[in-house]
Amino acid sequence: MATRAYAKYEGIFAHPSAAVETGLMSRLVMKFGGTSVATIERIRNVARHVKREVEAGHEIAVVVSAMAGKTNELVALCKDAAPIHDQREYDSVVASGEQVTAGLLAIALQEAGIPARSWLGWQTPIHTNDTHGSARIISIDGAGIIDGFRRGEVAVVAGFQGVHKDSNRITTLGRGGSDTSAVAIAAAIEADRCDIYTDVDGVYSTDPRVVPKAKRMDRIAFEEMLEMASLGAKVLQVRSVEVAMVHGVPTYVRSSFDDPENPKEGTLICNEEDIMEAQVVTGIAFSRDEAQITLRRVADKPGVAAAVFMPLAEAGINVDMIVQVVSDDGTTDMTFTVGSVDYERAFLILEKIKDKIGFSGIAGAKDVAKVSAIGIGMRSHAGVAARAFHALSEKGVNIRAITTSEIKFSVLIDEAYTELAVRTLHSLYGLDAA
Repeated sequence: MATRAYAKYEGIFAHPSAAVETGLMSRLVMKFGGTSVATIERIRNVARHVKREVEAGHEIAVVVSAMAGKTNELVALCKDAAPIHDQREYDSVVASGEQVTAGLLAIALQEAGIPARSWLGWQTPIHTNDTHGSARIISIDGAGIIDGFRRGEVAVVAGFQGVHKDSNRITTLGRGGSDTSAVAIAAAIEADRCDIYTDVDGVYSTDPRVVPKAKRMDRIAFEEMLEMASLGAKVLQVRSVEVAMVHGVPTYVRSSFDDPENPKEGTLICNEEDIMEAQVVTGIAFSRDEAQITLRRVADKPGVAAAVFMPLAEAGINVDMIVQVVSDDGTTDMTFTVGSVDYERAFLILEKIKDKIGFSGIAGAKDVAKVSAIGIGMRSHAGVAARAFHALSEKGVNIRAITTSEIKFSVLIDEAYTELAVRTLHSLYGLDAA
């Protein structure tokens, strides 16, 4: 757990760039995404951000993504070479994008007078399982990076990649995997904080393009951020938030396009107890990548739900909202949602098992969206969701399905009403307030 200096360095979380006024040095991981390293000039700008933190007295590991567009280019090359290709070789190709960035940033840092060296996933090493294309991290040996700190070096680590120990093959972590790499490395080297630099200056109460009054949050709890990321917010990759929460890694979301000499405060993702007063609702998330499937007149008997959802799970299709309506004749209508990219596959799988399950018909819709309200304050307040249902009904928004948990609720609605629903809920819970 990354608690090496949490209590002692309380100030480092309130003021991310402040020098630590003790005899001990703090340790930071800084992660920069593809847009932040898209050109040589932007890489030089990243080097200035890193230099600021080095001069403030911090030990620094930097995790980088491939330059913007590079991964898509490498994926296209693989597909051109062979539409159906060896995933192990695919990983070898697409991992090269981060290797280029890591080397270029190390050169830029050296040019700026900062000792630095690049590290690839297999050099660290970052050990993963052998699920090529979407591997999961098993362990990280941070000893080499820490040795570099003792020599005064900045470690520049290629994100998104690792190595399978038994086969010694390069693996990649899936899209957004550099965020996961950064937080996992922060946990492995017991960093005091992980800073995720992106093209936005923090986590907002909702998408500012939909609600111009959306506000940047100073702090948000791990659980809230996990829900927001999984429900459509694009700021952080879900797995990175999971790793941060499990290992207690305080994580800042900040903008790489701020002035390196005078950066703005971002959003700190931290433990719930580190938030002075939790709002009832912290943010509104939405996703248009949803599809609805309804099975008509399914036999209402034990084992039917398993017979429906097990084949989907075995095909790697995630089912989200589920609504079951039982009739008097011993049948039920079963409605659920899947990701829009899985819609056709799910439909085919269910049609193949129609006779086995015994439903009379299947219907679907892709013109739907999921809108969610998230907040740890919901635990101690009643009627939060009911207020939303009333407000949406007054705006003429029909709710197709509902799911709830301790700290969130989600509604499935017609996609055409997405922005209206988001604006309505954002205002309802006082998130428009200055």
